Amino acid sequence: MTEDPSFSLLILYEKPVKQKSVILKSALWLPFLDSGYFFYHNGLAKARRRRSLQHKLRLEKDSRDALLEQLRVLRVGAWWLRAAAAAGWLQAPSALSGKQWSTRLSRRQAASGEVAKQSGTGCGQRRQLGKKQDRREKKVRKAVQQEGFSRRKRGYRDINDIDINMNDPLFTKQWYLINTGQADGTPGLDLNVAEAWELGYTGKGVTIGIMDDGSAGIYPHLLTSMARFLWKQERIDYLHPDLASNYNAKASYDFSSNDPYPYPRYTDDWFNSHGTRCAGEVSAAANNNICGVGVAYNSKVAGIRMLDQPFMTDIIEASSISHMPQVIDIYSASWGPTDNGKTVDGPRELTLQAMADGVNKGRGGKGSIYVWASGDGGSYDDCNCDGYASSMWTISINSAINDGRTALYDESCSSTLASTFSNGRKRNPEAGVATTDLYGNCTLRHSGTSAAAPEAAGVFALALEANLHLTWRDMQHLTVLTSKRNQLHDEVHRWRRNGVGLEFNHLFGYGVLDAGAMVKMAKDWKTVPERFHCVGGSIQEPEKIPPTGKLVLTLTTDACEGKENFVRYLEHVQAVITVNSTRRGDLNINMTSPMGTKSILLSWRPRDDDSKVGFDKWPFMTTHTWGEDPRGTWALEIGFVGSQPQRGVLKEWTLMLHGTQSAPYIDQIVKDYQSKLAMSKKEELEEELDEAVERSLKSILSKN
Repeated sequence: MTEDPSFSLLILYEKPVKQKSVILKSALWLPFLDSGYFFYHNGLAKARRRRSLQHKLRLEKDSRDALLEQLRVLRVGAWWLRAAAAAGWLQAPSALSGKQWSTRLSRRQAASGEVAKQSGTGCGQRRQLGKKQDRREKKVRKAVQQEGFSRRKRGYRDINDIDINMNDPLFTKQWYLINTGQADGTPGLDLNVAEAWELGYTGKGVTIGIMDDGSAGIYPHLLTSMARFLWKQERIDYLHPDLASNYNAKASYDFSSNDPYPYPRYTDDWFNSHGTRCAGEVSAAANNNICGVGVAYNSKVAGIRMLDQPFMTDIIEASSISHMPQVIDIYSASWGPTDNGKTVDGPRELTLQAMADGVNKGRGGKGSIYVWASGDGGSYDDCNCDGYASSMWTISINSAINDGRTALYDESCSSTLASTFSNGRKRNPEAGVATTDLYGNCTLRHSGTSAAAPEAAGVFALALEANLHLTWRDMQHLTVLTSKRNQLHDEVHRWRRNGVGLEFNHLFGYGVLDAGAMVKMAKDWKTVPERFHCVGGSIQEPEKIPPTGKLVLTLTTDACEGKENFVRYLEHVQAVITVNSTRRGDLNINMTSPMGTKSILLSWRPRDDDSKVGFDKWPFMTTHTWGEDPRGTWALEIGFVGSQPQRGVLKEWTLMLHGTQSAPYIDQIVKDYQSKLAMSKKEELEEELDEAVERSLKSILSKN
């Protein structure tokens, strides 16, 4: 079923023209509208150590270790040496002659006696010991030479053990690619790109658009009442020697200056370095002795400059998100509403239409893939108040630091699908993300969830190379099924399992992306069934929220069973809510599915003092019920969590269900029987069997 934003559009229409070029003099054609053009205004201002290695080296230099080894060899005893020599498998080293070897053996035996002397053993005792050794030797029936093999500490990987040869100077610093414990990190906690690379996937044939900027502030309402927060300024230094070979000039554009050259505007403080850093994470070339390596180092990167002006407009956002959707496969965005803990905002009408058009028509109908950073508001904010990160059409990505903990700036919400990596708590200068920087430079200091989104875009590029037929929804299913808990640790929210056994976390989503697992599953992936949308029910009567305790409401739904839009297997669930209160930031909203999965739709935001606007038909979204059966009773809990008593009224709760009628994994090929796919397929087969039996029984009973 086609994705529909269900919003009316107010735009300026011009007469249709036969040739729909991107630029028509001063007008820009909007590809997501049949005959819409946006006219540029010339008056608009332009603005925007490896710890294990050190330990090994210390041991090798320690003279006490060599002495202990000598004593251990001496204590073996002469009888063992004679027995081994008699068996014929203790051979003289090639570098020593037979006479030298005999002399060395005699010295070793003498040394053994010397050790015995020093330990206080007399001649009689030595003769007794010799007799015991002779008796032992006579009892030796067979001496078998043992073959040596290795045993390894689990969880430890040496970068030299991985068959990846890169001469890029920062490659060993890129712990998020291959984590061997660099910068005091946790070995093995990485994106597992090495496995994908070894399978031959490097992003070849895939283009990623980097559109990642914005500015904070309040601007005229006629332009937009929303400030776009820029975690850093964004444009691409496409002349950078580590990016130039992978730069897609034809797919790049500058919507801030209305030209095809999205080069960074110079500032003394390098404020505009962010786009170049994000691009390097994705597409920095390999084995060129420059900086580091991109996650998808053979992919192409396009620069979309769109927020280097003193305000943002709906038309600029829409134009950027819909720019060349048949050429650009993945759009990486690390911007959104201001992360100040008190803003509730999202895409406007044209941008919604452009995103819907992207997932419906982009990439030849397979859908554009939108990757969004979840936000940097920390514990004071909630990314479900960000309409971009909480959109069904985007893959919202959070971040972890190199030891698996949350970054202090991470926002948590039920719409986050998965996580990658950034820095956060560590003072180690190498704990940041290593990548390209402005004017041909390199950096170890890239950070924020805006560093996490491009990493995810790179992993998705590897998956697309493995299977170019993947749709935007296939990519979300693969993300759910192949992301792993690994060694991630959330100090606030525990890991839980939903009604079909999928493990999730309120901050990390379904876990950290695993590039190796994703490309292997993508290779044999079959497109998921058609998607349907169902209004599961609605409560429109006003309900007072008590100052203490909680307002609990329930909705029982059949998920449109018996109708064309029946939803049996969930993907996304939206709770469209209208609520007002004396303090919006004290509101806490939870929703529980019929299978018992509780989603935190809104957590406490102590900086949000709003008492007038509230939430007006705001679509809170959860992915935590993925794969569940939506039929049954849903429960909504709303209360206040602040220190002061508050009042409020819930005016509307509408339950929106999005998913498939048929089982999405029942026809998938399972190769790893311990995987989430295997578990989900088994669950689906059992449910299908149970339902078939139930239908048969009903049929028999009706006939009787």
